[in-house]
Amino acid sequence: MTNRKKIAVLFSGRGSNFAHIVEHLHNKEIEVVFALTNNPDAKGISVAQNNGIPYGVVEPKNFDSREAYDATVVTTLNRYEPDLTVLAGFMRILTPIFTDQIKAINLHPSLLPRHKGLKAIEKSYADEHGEGGVSVHYVSSELDGGELILQKSLAKEGLSFEAYDEKIRSIEKEALREAIIQVAKENPKGLK
Repeated sequence: MTNRKKIAVLFSGRGSNFAHIVEHLHNKEIEVVFALTNNPDAKGISVAQNNGIPYGVVEPKNFDSREAYDATVVTTLNRYEPDLTVLAGFMRILTPIFTDQIKAINLHPSLLPRHKGLKAIEKSYADEHGEGGVSVHYVSSELDGGELILQKSLAKEGLSFEAYDEKIRSIEKEALREAIIQVAKENPKGLK
């Protein structure tokens, strides 16, 4: 029997953060028991397939409301009984149907509370601050407004947007990995 925490990962696109979690944490500190995407063409699906991780595709177009969609996501996640759900590039605004029932953390590519929502990397690069960065926070009903777990920053000076974007995507992976381990250690008897 294992004491590893069970996590589910939600993603929408390339799945690079999902792949990083699988490579560095899966079957070590934690066990990824399920992955879910809202995009049937997400490249991250192959990460689940290549690692034997159960996955599901739940497309928003099949639902009449965000609440109905979230209810199906919650039901699907609960089948796998994750201790924690990790939003790793999951491009959906979640309703209280999800946020009130699922313990989840989210990775966001800005130093919150700056630049909530979409285009955060672009907005962060263009703002008046000398540094940008990433945040990992608990998911709440307020968009990118949950309690912070950790942040990592980097200086913008001298960086082209492309270089800044690349550095942000690199520290995202470190931040997410550290936050998952931190949350697991803070809740040794289970994350729920």
